[in-house]
Amino acid sequence: MSSLSLTADLVVRNAVIYTSDKSLPFADSMAIRNGRILRLGNSSFVQELAGDGTQELDLGGKVVVPGFIDSHVHLLYAGLQMARVKLRGVNQKDEFVRKIKDSVRNAKEGSWILGGGWNNDLWGGELPLASWIDDITPYNPVWLYRMDGHMGLANSAALKLSGISNLTKDPEGGTIVRTVDGEPTGLLIDSARKLLLPYIPEDTVNERREALLKASNLALMRGVTTVVDFGRYYPGASAELSWKDFSDVYQWADASEKMIIRVCLFFPMETWSRLHDLIEEKGRAISQWIYLGGVKAFADGSLGSNSALFYEPYADEPHNYGLQVTESEILSNMTMASDKSGLQVAMHAIGDKANDLILDIYESVVSTNGMRDRRFRIEHAQHFAPGAAARFGRQGIVASVQPLHLLDDADSATKKLGMDRAQKESFLFRSLLASNALLAFGSDWPVADINPLGSIRTAMKRIPPAWNDAWIPSECLTLNDALKAHTISAARACFLDNDLGSLSPGKLADFVILSTDSWDDFAAEGSASIEATYVSGVQAYP
Repeated sequence: MSSLSLTADLVVRNAVIYTSDKSLPFADSMAIRNGRILRLGNSSFVQELAGDGTQELDLGGKVVVPGFIDSHVHLLYAGLQMARVKLRGVNQKDEFVRKIKDSVRNAKEGSWILGGGWNNDLWGGELPLASWIDDITPYNPVWLYRMDGHMGLANSAALKLSGISNLTKDPEGGTIVRTVDGEPTGLLIDSARKLLLPYIPEDTVNERREALLKASNLALMRGVTTVVDFGRYYPGASAELSWKDFSDVYQWADASEKMIIRVCLFFPMETWSRLHDLIEEKGRAISQWIYLGGVKAFADGSLGSNSALFYEPYADEPHNYGLQVTESEILSNMTMASDKSGLQVAMHAIGDKANDLILDIYESVVSTNGMRDRRFRIEHAQHFAPGAAARFGRQGIVASVQPLHLLDDADSATKKLGMDRAQKESFLFRSLLASNALLAFGSDWPVADINPLGSIRTAMKRIPPAWNDAWIPSECLTLNDALKAHTISAARACFLDNDLGSLSPGKLADFVILSTDSWDDFAAEGSASIEATYVSGVQAYP
């Protein structure tokens, strides 16, 4: 049936519609029917599809863009953290302690105090200690994660409850930070967290369901209509968490018609055969809301926790090269098997050595399993040795990056790597595009805020807080390149580009109306705010 014989449910007109579709980059009108785009073009061409029952939306010249895709979130975890102790932005030890004190005041004796988001670089770099909060938390175990999610602080009550002492050995891929006398300070890095996490009571099903709804509503406020969710799994956590959330929360929300954003789910790579069987049974699209993405594993930790894996030692810890969280042979074997079964593979790699390690593994897998459209991903892709950016393009690897991490890490990268290394190898977005790599933007929420417009502006300007000038200005992107990374390229990065990522005839009508009516101002400054978010042609926010 031709579009001429159809009547639109909604016509959007008098707008500056950026499509992310190179065959028609801009339009001023768009017709939508049954949640999909019928036609784009000039007003008279699109108006042909308007009928008696058509709703018309005159935007007075406002800019419209495709619904943003956040390529890397931990959605339920973000929703859960919204109800916990918030330490993001705390820049003094006294304020850190006060926030814990306030939380204890409202807590029952014996209950856990949970939260986090702290960044020790904001108060000069000193790492927090259990002794900071022991006096005010004698009867409540405490666990507070660092903003990067790879390190956390436990108080003495939590250490005692979990049996962590000076006799406890560091687990493979993790570190118990100790005093010179060998006593635990309270800090646990990467897989050392598995010594404590089993003692924290599980979140109830209702808490997790409520977290999904809270997080989804905030995503819509920020213009995000689709997320790639890597779940609550990380080194030290149970691989079962992702599967419990799939069955208890996502399938429940889908069946009860409570899904309001689209999610593409990635699962722990050690469970690859389980995901393969599920896709064989149900296909990749569970519904228009839930997609089965692929599998993920970890190569290293994070820069802020000094556990990202580098060729050279940290400038502030001359004997520390970072942590390889998973052994190379295990990573290689799991990747080989996952890929052979047809699954998409994503790997967490931050340090230069970790990125090279994963690029090598991916190259080996292709050599063994043969050529196909696999869209291997590296999550974070933050620091590169010479030649690594070119390898992304040559090997066809997706660089799934988080521009807002640049704001958090600029000062610490300079301190931890030294000025020269930090300038040469950090957040090389433009170099990746120049190599023809696929660049996909995300937030890593709740590690950073879910804020695509902030990510786009950061990728364009690269000016960290309290800096006057751009950090590595040669790596700044244009608005067009940054928008693509949050729309069509993000969709391609998770095999959803047939339905999402651009405003094109036949695709789902997910779009965002921005506050600005000047494309030129937007392109120059990257400044705008979200006025409304539409999912399947229906207003979802406000």
